[in-house]
Amino acid sequence: MAWNLDADKPIYAQLMEIIQMQIVSGKYQAGGRLPSVRELAAEASVNPNTMQKALAELERNGLINTQRTSGRTVTEDHEKIRLTRAALADEYIRNFFRMMKELGYSEEEIVTLVEQILKEGA
Repeated sequence: MAWNLDADKPIYAQLMEIIQMQIVSGKYQAGGRLPSVRELAAEASVNPNTMQKALAELERNGLINTQRTSGRTVTEDHEKIRLTRAALADEYIRNFFRMMKELGYSEEEIVTLVEQILKEGA
């Protein structure tokens, strides 16, 4: 996944979301080791302090763990990962519906469009 960052939201929050996506999608497996702060910061083209803030927040939320000698790892709590995945999906769906309503679509029209796109094999 590309590190597409924008100015509308704090960078560390965007980094958190991207790393969460990488975890729930399986790029980083439960119990697996994460790259170092510097490696992740270089990959995302951000300041290491900003990446550190994002990782510290993910640790506080219980999605990653820090071991003194072996760096950061993804939690082995599969339920935590599942709940994070569900929360991200809920957020994306709510944002999608909000934006579609701003475009003037009714709920029924939105559902019809989604069904049409699914039938097309999106």
